[in-house]
Amino acid sequence: MQPAAITGVGYTALSHASGTSVLELARSACAAAIEDAGLDRSEIDGVASFMLNDDSVPCLAVATALALPEQRLVLDLNLGGQAPCHLVSLAAQAIRCGQARHVVVYRAMNGRSGARVGAMHFPGLGGAYRYPIGYESYLMYIAMWARRFLFETGQGEEDLAAVVLAQREYALRNERAFRRKPLDRDSYLGSPFVVEPFRGPDCTIEVDGACAVVVSALDRARDLRHPPAVIRASAYRAGRRAGLDIGDHLYWEDYTRNYTSWLRDDLFREAGLAPSDIDFAEIYDCFSSTVLMGLEGLGLCERGESGAFVRSGATRLDGALPTNTHGGLLSEGYLHGMNTVAEAVLQLQGRGGDRQAPRHDHGIVTSGALMDGSALILGRDR
Repeated sequence: MQPAAITGVGYTALSHASGTSVLELARSACAAAIEDAGLDRSEIDGVASFMLNDDSVPCLAVATALALPEQRLVLDLNLGGQAPCHLVSLAAQAIRCGQARHVVVYRAMNGRSGARVGAMHFPGLGGAYRYPIGYESYLMYIAMWARRFLFETGQGEEDLAAVVLAQREYALRNERAFRRKPLDRDSYLGSPFVVEPFRGPDCTIEVDGACAVVVSALDRARDLRHPPAVIRASAYRAGRRAGLDIGDHLYWEDYTRNYTSWLRDDLFREAGLAPSDIDFAEIYDCFSSTVLMGLEGLGLCERGESGAFVRSGATRLDGALPTNTHGGLLSEGYLHGMNTVAEAVLQLQGRGGDRQAPRHDHGIVTSGALMDGSALILGRDR
């Protein structure tokens, strides 16, 4: 069983109007990731990606655009932000079984000038007819989760503010970040609500762009350009009553917890680690509340104490657990979390630049916000 590692990352520029096709964005990010790993394109024998409501391009189209040789693994998933860690895990499993040696995993979208997640309508019968409580957008639905979580755990707007402000500080150090304007507490609290409890800075920024990583067999990864980010553990979970579409989630059993609470034990057991062994975290943050839920669900802080944990400075660069060191999706831009995985790799490889976590032997990264999602624990090669 051949272990696997992430060996390269690639990005396009992030913008509000790319002026090019999603296929070209995908090709460019994948080519950059392959080059970053120090591989020849002829060595790539797997391609994996995901899309939501046909907002991207299929893997075989990208393989053709890259002029890749025959592929041994192709994975096209119909998922959203739950997918990045899950796809890396599936690629790693294929490598362990000998079905592939190097798999490029990408997410590409014209998420601002094209199909926008913020304007997405739920599947099913649609609109208020399908959802008698009146939710017609993802933002409205996840805001309900956030309010319930904050109420039940005794937290509030100051805790959301702490997440946003800590991550904006990282964004100021990140040349890729779309939001790089300094933000203080008063400016945050002075921002109008979009849907309570979310103000504008609590919501991710929609962008055009692409991001990719290369997953490789560890024996080959050790000979490549950068130190391998070894995949120590992976997990995907959908809790009970996750449903077929978001309307069925009206029956979710606990709106104060998300998938991280369900996968935590298996994830750490596989890695042979405890939450206290984690040096930094990259937690999916389509909205600020998911960072608080993730910190608690993963056991990185106690139940109901995530806000206090962030407000203490623990998630800043000089804190106990640097978190979302690229500024998160809130500030860098919304590539459905593929860039969250890429940032974890850069940190493990010691390539974080001015935002490099001083301790980076083990990092945890998540994908997803609500009832289902995935996670990885990455470690340095020893």
